[in-house]
Amino acid sequence: MTREYHIPVLLKNSVDGLNIEPSGVYVDMTFGGGGHSRAILERLGPDGRLIAFDQDADAWENAPNDDRLILVKHNFRFLKNFLDFLGYEKVDGILGDLGVSSHHFDAPERGFSFRFNGSLDMRMGPGLEKTAADVLNQYPEDRLFYVFKFYGEVPSPGRLIRKIADFRGSQKFETTTQLKELAETIAPRRDVNKYLAQVFQALRIEVNSEMEALKEILMQTPDVIKPGGRLVIISYHSLEDRLVKNFIRSGNVEKSQAETDLYGHRDVPFKAVTRKAVQSDATEVEDNPRARSAKLRIAEKL
Repeated sequence: MTREYHIPVLLKNSVDGLNIEPSGVYVDMTFGGGGHSRAILERLGPDGRLIAFDQDADAWENAPNDDRLILVKHNFRFLKNFLDFLGYEKVDGILGDLGVSSHHFDAPERGFSFRFNGSLDMRMGPGLEKTAADVLNQYPEDRLFYVFKFYGEVPSPGRLIRKIADFRGSQKFETTTQLKELAETIAPRRDVNKYLAQVFQALRIEVNSEMEALKEILMQTPDVIKPGGRLVIISYHSLEDRLVKNFIRSGNVEKSQAETDLYGHRDVPFKAVTRKAVQSDATEVEDNPRARSAKLRIAEKL
């Protein structure tokens, strides 16, 4: 793998947000190209440890040879189980960059991008059974409506679903080009690429159960982060950011308001370190356009 596997977004802001203790134990939920992990390792002393998760075998070709790094080749939704297995009851901080690696978008055979003709796959890990083609070919129309409306925020998803139903009535979806050409026939003329991105995003989220995984990991963090430890999350679309924001505010991914006790005290596990989400500056966006939609939120365990 080359260094261009993935350009880390908000690198300094996110690693600063962990408030790293050199002898601490930290988790990188999404190793990817290893950019955030390397920056964390630079701040750890010889007794510090970094536990890095990634379900994609391609990512591990980027792993540095460092005895302080523990690799977990599974989805981060299994965080608590693996921490128990490794003998770490609590950690000092968790960082998650929820974006898809540049490598995935740039590899035609993975099917993440409409820029190339490739298989409609979109799986981030080998253990996943369904592909994007399976979703398009097999899902009932009401479930497809949910996927495109809520995961892609696709405008007028019913029009797209009617096109999909007509297409699969005579042949199967197999390639990204088939989906791209179908979606282009109903995309707004001025926002074709945006529309295509929404369609492909919705399928990717569904194939990889991204929203369920994020909900699971957020609800595990109060049990595994030490008091004073940090939770640092970079999200890339409103669905993710809403879950993270709700969780920091209320301790619940579904509610924005925290429950209170009889005396009106808010019962929350974290407090926000940054009042608003941190976003990339103009220089970073110019160097890495994929940073444009990134939002960083930092919270401290109470």
